[in-house]
Amino acid sequence: MPLVEPGLLEILACPACHAPLREDVDAQELVCTSDTCGLAYPVRDEIPVLLVDEARRPV
Repeated sequence: MPLVEPGLLEILACPACHAPLREDVDAQELVCTSDTCGLAYPVRDEIPVLLVDEARRPV
């Protein structure tokens, strides 16, 4: 089951670098697709929290 509606995912972008986002259903996150950024934003109650302060840094 998708975390967010497909139409919404198409228009969302990483707030830090403006790259597209992809879903990580297992982690319940939207992940930046940029090789240099890669921030992971949580999805809580089907609402993406697109705040850089709330994002998880890549490992």
